[in-house]
Amino acid sequence: MKITIKISVHAVVLFLLACFYVTTRITAILQNGDQNVLYKDPRQPVEARVEDLLRRMTLREKIGQMMQLERKNLTAEIVREFGVGSILSGGGSWPCQNATAEEWIRMVNEFQKGAVSTRLGIPVFYGIDAVHGNNNVYNATIFPHNVGLGATRDPDLVKRIGAATALEVRATGMQYAFAPCIVCRDPRWGRCYESFSEDHTVVQQMTEHISGLQGEIPADMPKGYPYIGGKTKVMGSAKHYVGDGGTVNGINENNTVVSWEELLSIHMPAYPDAIQKGIATVMVSYSSWNGLKMHANHDLVTNYLKGKLGFKGIVISDYEGIDRITTPPHANYTFSIQASILAGLDMIMLPYNYAEFSNVLTSLVKKKVIPMSRIDDAVSRILRVKFIAGLFESPMSDESFISYLGSKEHRELAREAARKSLVLLKNGKFGVTPMLPLPRKGGEILVAGSHADDLGNQCGGWTITWQGQAGGIRATIDPSTKIVYKKNPDANFIKSKKFDYAIVVVGESPTAETKGDNLNLTIPAEGLTTIKNVCDNVKCVVILISGRPLVIEPILPSVEAFVAAWLPGSEGQGVADVLYGDYGFSGKLPRTWFRRVDQLPMNFGDTEYDPLFPFGFGLQTNAVGVRDK
Repeated sequence: MKITIKISVHAVVLFLLACFYVTTRITAILQNGDQNVLYKDPRQPVEARVEDLLRRMTLREKIGQMMQLERKNLTAEIVREFGVGSILSGGGSWPCQNATAEEWIRMVNEFQKGAVSTRLGIPVFYGIDAVHGNNNVYNATIFPHNVGLGATRDPDLVKRIGAATALEVRATGMQYAFAPCIVCRDPRWGRCYESFSEDHTVVQQMTEHISGLQGEIPADMPKGYPYIGGKTKVMGSAKHYVGDGGTVNGINENNTVVSWEELLSIHMPAYPDAIQKGIATVMVSYSSWNGLKMHANHDLVTNYLKGKLGFKGIVISDYEGIDRITTPPHANYTFSIQASILAGLDMIMLPYNYAEFSNVLTSLVKKKVIPMSRIDDAVSRILRVKFIAGLFESPMSDESFISYLGSKEHRELAREAARKSLVLLKNGKFGVTPMLPLPRKGGEILVAGSHADDLGNQCGGWTITWQGQAGGIRATIDPSTKIVYKKNPDANFIKSKKFDYAIVVVGESPTAETKGDNLNLTIPAEGLTTIKNVCDNVKCVVILISGRPLVIEPILPSVEAFVAAWLPGSEGQGVADVLYGDYGFSGKLPRTWFRRVDQLPMNFGDTEYDPLFPFGFGLQTNAVGVRDK
């Protein structure tokens, strides 16, 4: 029996089209991944997206996500080849000294294009080593450093500063700022100005900075989860976990020798607050606790931070932090990688040796020295933050944010912060009428000192460059008064004039990290000479620009008024606002002002407590010039 099957031309065409579609989709999935997969759907739950993407990743891709590389010498091709998870712009790292914000954004987007063009299209996040505005763009607002903000006792102000900082960091294409710092217990430490206070209760209040940087965490967010509230916000980093501000003699990266109880009661309290506010990352400290490097401390990183505190964000190393597990650094890099990853670190700020890190970690996983479950935990946390931050939906930087850089609104906010952070330590000699506020109109006044006409000195470290950089502006104190500025006048010059009074502005040079460690804490000799020459010959107010208390007891008798201005930032006019009575002094010492360095460390609550000025001290004046005791 003969059977004839008739197939229409239409059916044949449909069949061939179907075969072509299936072949094309299979090829696309094998080469580029399915464009309709779950992890690319923003409507899906974050954890479902993390799980879906994680199961699609190779070991090499996972390790790439765990790397943070320095921008210098980095290319989009390297980002693509290694599947790099994050890029760092370290202190003073810039493509050219006069780079514009537009140039920055284009560079950032090139890196981003390199990442999103990879097989799975995982975006990078870009971090900046600046916590008070932006240290890589000259026209950005620079807010007072944390020690000054701690003097304000104003969490709402700190929150508003966080929000402004987020906008300015976003304006240069970044999505990640390494802030805030936690507690400093010894002013000899070179990073003391990065901390809000010696007292953890003040620091806990100031974690409102996180809500400004990242956004107000929703009430229904699961406990321990990070939160980043959209394109106007950036990821923050609570640092440095834990005890970096309590090292022996205040030496940077040194050993913190305290009991478990002291660690929990002094250095730890602000971390639960930071986690509760949705902090995205926690940066591990270079320092040790009772001899064990924090970068290798499994009990404190995995068991306590991730376990007890329930932190679900990213634990990131400090700059070459894992290298310093050994002495000398990088002496046994295989051991350093093994110890840090097993301790619970998720992302490693390498920042250069990506090939070595990738090869060694791959070998350790393949040999089962490091279990795949530890790698998956690290990568899951990184992906979780990226999904929550919305990077998959909006990976590219937006040039429309450039208008926020150095905006009038932000500069007014920085000016408010500068005036609120001032602490008045002395106002008039014994039995003499208080000197401040100064008269708005006068004859001729002298302005002297190394820090009176220097923006770089007024901003301190981590601004303009890593260690800070000198630079200058002339601040107008009162247009109706004749001002004579002389940086270092001698006594004869002052005696030859008839000044109504003098304003002397001296202080520390900008420093950061180990270069800022100082066992003497004296005002530089040039400043002391200026104070003596001026204040011995004319009524004077001394303004100290520093990131910490310095030795001042010997010079106090010769000055009528003394102001601790900390590091007031780019809007030094806020200092003049208070000197001349437009606003009153209101700041309170965020840390104890010692008499002699041999008393250190000395903090509020110590059994032996004999300060020059105690924690919380600060004279007040009213805006109208009526003094309060």
